Amino acid sequence: MSSVPESKDELLTAINSIYPKLMDDYRCIPASMARKCKIEGNIKGTQISVCDTVAYLIGWGNLVLKWYRLKSQGVPVDFPDTGYRWNQLGLLAVSFHDQYRDWKYEDLLRKLDSTIKELILLVDSLSNEELYEKTWYEQWTLGRMIQFNTSSPMKNMRTKVRRFNKSNGLR
Repeated sequence: MSSVPESKDELLTAINSIYPKLMDDYRCIPASMARKCKIEGNIKGTQISVCDTVAYLIGWGNLVLKWYRLKSQGVPVDFPDTGYRWNQLGLLAVSFHDQYRDWKYEDLLRKLDSTIKELILLVDSLSNEELYEKTWYEQWTLGRMIQFNTSSPMKNMRTKVRRFNKSNGLR
């Protein structure tokens, strides 16, 4: 398999192989440490918490689901989100952190789990043709847009979370 999924099966494999490992990494972090800002943020020079990394993944997962829902209904979509341009992704990340600022760590993990399950169901419900054989947004296929916002950031966050765990003597 190439590092970039090129089919429905490869996309499902990419998500299903990284996600459980990431959840294992999250689950060994006690809630008492989950709000410590010790992880490199999405804006250069910033530090974010473990909870913020979860919020980031939830935020992007929900955006993908929203894009799909709106486009399926023939409604125009503000990519990446209303009030943000593609060159403002750091600010969009901060908006996800803010949105989930008051959530308990366990609740965030449950929300991430349900979001990822919903995305997997979406991918499962679509054909390879719908996912990879036609452009969906600008030059990108729907499968690629899903991968950009699920398995890719999960890999990136897993690296950061593992670094956090190691530096804090967890696992």
